[in-house]
Amino acid sequence: MHLKKLTLLNFKNFESKNFDFDSKINCFVGNNGVGKTNVLDAIFYLSFAKSYFNAVASQNIRHGEEYFMIDGEYQVLERSENVICSYKKGHKKIIKRNGKIYERFSDHIGAFPLVIISPADRDLIVEGSDIRRKFMDSVISQSDSYYLKTLISYTKVLAQRNALLKFFASNRTFDALNLKVYNEQLKLYGDKINKVRKIFLATFIPIFLDRYQAISGGKETVDLRYKSQLNDTDLLDLLAGSVEKDRVLQYTSVGVHKDDLVFEIDGYPIKKFGSQGQQKSFLIALKLAQFDFIKEQSNVKPILLLDDIFDKLDDLRVQQIIELVNHDHFGQLFISDTHADRTEEVVKKTNQTYKIFKL
Repeated sequence: MHLKKLTLLNFKNFESKNFDFDSKINCFVGNNGVGKTNVLDAIFYLSFAKSYFNAVASQNIRHGEEYFMIDGEYQVLERSENVICSYKKGHKKIIKRNGKIYERFSDHIGAFPLVIISPADRDLIVEGSDIRRKFMDSVISQSDSYYLKTLISYTKVLAQRNALLKFFASNRTFDALNLKVYNEQLKLYGDKINKVRKIFLATFIPIFLDRYQAISGGKETVDLRYKSQLNDTDLLDLLAGSVEKDRVLQYTSVGVHKDDLVFEIDGYPIKKFGSQGQQKSFLIALKLAQFDFIKEQSNVKPILLLDDIFDKLDDLRVQQIIELVNHDHFGQLFISDTHADRTEEVVKKTNQTYKIFKL
């Protein structure tokens, strides 16, 4: 699978732009602010029906315009596939595959597997647990549509339970029986989510550890652990034990929506004790492990987007990444960089075909 053509209309800083891509490596080079990352984001949009960097669709429209459109043509085995994402102010976003409009965007997830590595990934280390949960859910969902549906169902029930808690508070009332209905639904979906996450991480963590050792040259030891309240206690017991706290807070304080991933280096939190280079290596290893996992589950090589990843990496780590790319393990790559000479020097070493787009 690879992306053959891309057309942008009024997407971010592009009024109208067409690209014809190489099936292996494509590089976007130029100064900051010319739109390199925006092209990568458009490609991401075609796989996930949303931006990687800005979830508000209206803010992805070029200034002064009313709509945007992203049109991509893929080669999947012997057939061509077309995906169009469009949004007009005041209307619903539309995703079409081969001319057919999706009723649910979730049905599109996983159709065109993709992994992005970006400086924005640092949020996985420095921000709250919700960012790490979204990462975990995104990896699983690209190859398990049932998990995604279960996650959507859990989120809906959670919102309903939270709304009920707010209703109790504003009306100074309480109905334990009504709350019990939502508790039982949360347990039904929550137990399934917890089970799938455990199974996923049992496979994912060893892949990640191997990837980190390859990138870092074995200089340090890292670890990745799953932190969940359900690991020790049944969800119904957790909900019963937190009912008074939830009534005060007016939201549900326990459940799989509080799960987290713990990142460590040499036994300490990487957020506090990892250098910039170590943190970047950790994140690249996470994303390459994501690539490996999706490839294994779906038997398709995901498209790989590398957004400015050569910055803040020493020569050894860059060389390790290039050696990984040099194998036929990867499919189509898209790279952005501010240094055209550095980019061309790097991609030449891969012995793969490539195109360089100067923006």
